[in-house]
Amino acid sequence: MEAFAIRNTTQQIKTEATRLGFDFCGIAKADFLNDDARRLENWLKQGLHGKMNYMENWFDKRVDPRKLVPDAKSVISLMMNYFPAEAQPKDLPKISKYAFGKDYHFVIKEKLTELLAFINENMGEVNGRAFVDSAPVLERTWAQKTGLGWIGKNGMLINKNSGSYFFLAELILDIELNYDSAMTNDYCGTCTKCIDACPTAAILPDKVVDGSKCISYLTIELKDEIPKEFKNKMDGWAFGCDVCQDVCPWNRFSKPHDTPQFNSKQEKLNLSSRDWIEMTDEVFNKLFKDSPIKRTKLAGMKRNIAFLS
Repeated sequence: MEAFAIRNTTQQIKTEATRLGFDFCGIAKADFLNDDARRLENWLKQGLHGKMNYMENWFDKRVDPRKLVPDAKSVISLMMNYFPAEAQPKDLPKISKYAFGKDYHFVIKEKLTELLAFINENMGEVNGRAFVDSAPVLERTWAQKTGLGWIGKNGMLINKNSGSYFFLAELILDIELNYDSAMTNDYCGTCTKCIDACPTAAILPDKVVDGSKCISYLTIELKDEIPKEFKNKMDGWAFGCDVCQDVCPWNRFSKPHDTPQFNSKQEKLNLSSRDWIEMTDEVFNKLFKDSPIKRTKLAGMKRNIAFLS
């Protein structure tokens, strides 16, 4: 493809991404991630993934997109805001903001499918795959490589103008595009608010997070009983945790999303501990049919609620 055609194709993709509701779109060359391979290997060796054994799988695919899409040349990184306009009432079991509305996997995968179809219709047959936090893709690294932000001390991707309350997604394609410059600046500076505020001391130096201590891991990923060492350290969180994002100064720039599917019905946010404990599977399945909260199942939520009491 000639330079003009590549430039035109790239712009068409970014314009369509905006039309579909993505807030940011950046593109990077599909290459082996040398630094991330080393960091991931060390993280796994230290056992900081807890019982997330799946993190040990597909190591080669995590660090090389060409193992996921043969002859891959481009990684398109996309961001979609989920910062809610409404806040959860105080003194109730806390739910992470990303879980207020419909499961983002469904919402974003549909948009990615549309974007990939658009590319095939307008650029000819393209071999590509869409990823939404459901395959071995180091999404934060790719967002940084495409210039969408930097990785903060809490491990989150932070955008200088809009903060960190974003879902990340990727399209990996076998066509060349114009590539954006990577974000090389780190605007966290000497700030340690996220480290200081973490209730379980899960955020370590050098942008390393001990996943086995993270409240999101303890309330969602961990299927066993929550270790007693975390009793009275959960800060009221029943599903996920937003503490490190809530205290981040860059999130003062967060603005409410405009994606209707991410809005929540108040009945989901107003549940007391007693409501959760007395809830039946029938009510749970009806209320949280398309919610990320369904991942823990009702038994998992009851475990979490009981641990908070």
